[in-house]
Amino acid sequence: MQQSWKSPAKLNLFLHITGQRADGYHNLQSVFQLLDYNDTIDIVTNQSNKIEFSCDNPELSSEDNLVVKAANLLKQYAQNHQLKENTAKLGAQIFLHKKLPFGGGLGGGSSNCATTLIALNQQWQLGLTLEQLAKLGLELGADVPIFVMGNTAFVEGIGEVLTPFEVPQTWYLVLQPGCQISTAKIFSNSLLTRNSKAIKIRSLNALELPYQGLNTMQTVACKQYPEVAKAIDWLKQYSPSARMTGSGSCVFAAFDNERKMRKIATRCEWPHFVAKGVNKSPLHVQLLNEQYRGIAKR
Repeated sequence: MQQSWKSPAKLNLFLHITGQRADGYHNLQSVFQLLDYNDTIDIVTNQSNKIEFSCDNPELSSEDNLVVKAANLLKQYAQNHQLKENTAKLGAQIFLHKKLPFGGGLGGGSSNCATTLIALNQQWQLGLTLEQLAKLGLELGADVPIFVMGNTAFVEGIGEVLTPFEVPQTWYLVLQPGCQISTAKIFSNSLLTRNSKAIKIRSLNALELPYQGLNTMQTVACKQYPEVAKAIDWLKQYSPSARMTGSGSCVFAAFDNERKMRKIATRCEWPHFVAKGVNKSPLHVQLLNEQYRGIAKR
């Protein structure tokens, strides 16, 4: 039987780089705001011992996709730890419906990876906890754990240290400037600020943060990609909160009035979407609903 799973986007309400580690990775601090806007992943599990993957975006239909890597990683883990009988037969047909822009700083690939881990853990009945899946997902990307755990959160380390952080309901207008930014190119730029002073979670104001956050990658990105700077300038006409998410290229602005935001969106020349910030990801709400339905059937 086919099951469909939500794979949500995130925004970085702020993003500071606090240092570079000996292994080359950067320590950061951020608040990852989850959105009620998502890709969808359809999965049919079987005993074929094969992972078959396709996507409605042909450019993403490859064995290098994080969805395939996540499925194979989980399958190998199940076999190594003998989580159930016949793990050698575990197989799945997976189809990704892609709405989140590729390379936009919205966490789409990491979210797809996390959703695949959660979904296959459920459908293969492996019984792993979210904490175990998050640890496994970290092998595939620093942003994967937050999507596995499913809460808007204050993020530290390379992205794996998570503290749930609730943000009052806010609406966001998200623009896609039409360019793909190389994260590696941003991180390697000599002008990038890498020594921001670390802050404490208690210093964050959840009411003000959506409107006042600062992304230290933005200055470098705007110099290298004028399209990003142009989109931010346009958004700032309507909200001083306009800024870039992650390493870009998507930019966003926060609004407390949905009607006003949607009216502004009609004037936008770039591809865009509107979304509501949520403190619990749509995927995890879906999981809870399915658990309740399962209890009701007993």
